[in-house]
Amino acid sequence: MKAVLCKEYGPPSKLVVEDIASEPTGSGQVKIRVRAAGVNFPDVLIIKGEYQFKPTPPFSPGAEVSGEVLEVGPSVTGLAPGDCVIGMCGWNGFREEVVLGADRVLKMPKSMDFDTGAAISMTYGTSYHALVQRGRLKAGETLLVLGATGGVGTAAMEIGKLLGAKIIAAGSNDQKLAAVKERYAADHVVNYTTGSLKDQIKTITGGAGADVIYDAVGGDLFEQSLRSIAWDGRLLVVGFASGVIPQAKANLVLLKGSAIVGVFWGAFTAREPETNRKNFEQLFRWFEEGKLKPSISHRFPLERTGDALEAIVRREVVGKAIITVP
Repeated sequence: MKAVLCKEYGPPSKLVVEDIASEPTGSGQVKIRVRAAGVNFPDVLIIKGEYQFKPTPPFSPGAEVSGEVLEVGPSVTGLAPGDCVIGMCGWNGFREEVVLGADRVLKMPKSMDFDTGAAISMTYGTSYHALVQRGRLKAGETLLVLGATGGVGTAAMEIGKLLGAKIIAAGSNDQKLAAVKERYAADHVVNYTTGSLKDQIKTITGGAGADVIYDAVGGDLFEQSLRSIAWDGRLLVVGFASGVIPQAKANLVLLKGSAIVGVFWGAFTAREPETNRKNFEQLFRWFEEGKLKPSISHRFPLERTGDALEAIVRREVVGKAIITVP
């Protein structure tokens, strides 16, 4: 089978496409014929050796796939060859086949296509867990989304709206912000490169601040967010797309009675698989009701995986990019 391989840690240009042997399917495992795979910022970090998980080269990046079940190993129940599924693999997704534990495989809704299936698990799984379990977002509250035009940001806005929140979309590109405001009905947009984030949020909220802040950016915006949070606000630490891991000033947390809350969806899925499965049951219900539709702005063939990752680095993607594996 063809696979995109990281043979040594480094930038996307170091990836190669090679033929490798098909893996056997062990007990409790499922083999999936990959039809599409989602592209995410952590894929860039994992090939550079900068992610929380550091697989030993050679390996394939690619954390989420969709496709058909080819084989099921002994002791697997509820899945059969031919089923259309989503696989949450962490890595090794950018290849024609992937083998993973059955507990990391979900049946796709019948109305869902493979492109959508590849675009939904990581960003929507992360954002639902962040807003519901970690952020306790309630209807009527104000949700500030940093990095609102990226994959997790657009998912957070869509889910936030369905939960009844008022949405402030924050980003660095006016054109992309206008696009997501129209698509996701954000109540306000903020460009944090043209003025103080804190001042703009204070103006929009009449000085009250944002109840929940979804931060996948980090860097200097983290402290500005803390200074614009509401009383009893929750600042969700989702990621560090800026490349800078910030430090919190404890007095800012104290003064607002606020909380800084970590969001590590990957660890959550391993520790609380049943809760994660219930989260996806709700996400799939919304999808089948036509209330949820992932945005896919870029598609690349398997051979151009490096270009897909470069598009993520250059922040050209609005919503998701996917790898197609015909």
